[in-house]
Amino acid sequence: MQLRHLLIALVVPLTWGFGFALAKAGLDHFPPLLLMSMRFAIAAAILVWLVPVPRGHWWSLTIITLVSATLQYGMTFSGLARIDATPAVLLVQSEVIFGTLMAAVILKERPTLRQLVGTSVSLAGIVMIVGAPSLAGQMTGVVLVLSGCLCWAFGQILVRRLGDALSGFQLTAWIGMLAAPQMFIASILFEGDPWPALQAAPASAWITVAYLGIVMTVIGYSAWYFVLARYPVPLVMPVLLLLPVSTILGAVTFLGERPDAWVLVGGAVVITGVGVVVIDPEAMRKKMHDDMDRGESPS
Repeated sequence: MQLRHLLIALVVPLTWGFGFALAKAGLDHFPPLLLMSMRFAIAAAILVWLVPVPRGHWWSLTIITLVSATLQYGMTFSGLARIDATPAVLLVQSEVIFGTLMAAVILKERPTLRQLVGTSVSLAGIVMIVGAPSLAGQMTGVVLVLSGCLCWAFGQILVRRLGDALSGFQLTAWIGMLAAPQMFIASILFEGDPWPALQAAPASAWITVAYLGIVMTVIGYSAWYFVLARYPVPLVMPVLLLLPVSTILGAVTFLGERPDAWVLVGGAVVITGVGVVVIDPEAMRKKMHDDMDRGESPS
């Protein structure tokens, strides 16, 4: 991977990780569904002008949005409001594991031995995190985060069934456009009148909303799709293993969290398992050989 492209790839875990920590701070002022509604509204307002209208795919997009955005972010960030950012982001790594398992069951994509080993290791790490003393009495938050991960995994199965009918930017833009009103209606139904929260929010809370919409979503996803379009998935996915690291740094820096040692150990086990699943040594070796055959530097 060229150095310039590697730096662009590193933007992804940095913007997403710090965004996860800042979202935790934003939840002190806005309820979860309302916060996510504003995030997606900002992102959609920027992106929809840059991509084609997804004609013929509105019903599929509506279902995908309901599952992978409204339900997923609603549950994940409702869980985040109840537990610290560190265990939350470590539990979020289970998305990869749930996705692998669902692909095997629904799409009949048989996992390799390497993926099965990684999945088993990650599940052991998740059990360790759930059993951490610091999470005692916070199982509602844990269950919400893990439920959100299940929704994300199922949503990716639905996206896979679309094939290449829509580009990544189209998905990001139009899912945002559909998710914003879905989440706003859900916020009114489940969280009550949004006006008091909007009226009382300080400037720092609105800066958080802007970060989530512009930096985390527009810039972060733009960087993600940029590198994904140029390099094989096995070469790009390992970059996301830095996501928990940047989130924990953000949680320590901005939120003053002091992560429980047991949570960190469990998180290390989870990340190790996810790494085994997403890193394909054979594909990486093949890419390096192809680069050298073309006279390019593998770095």
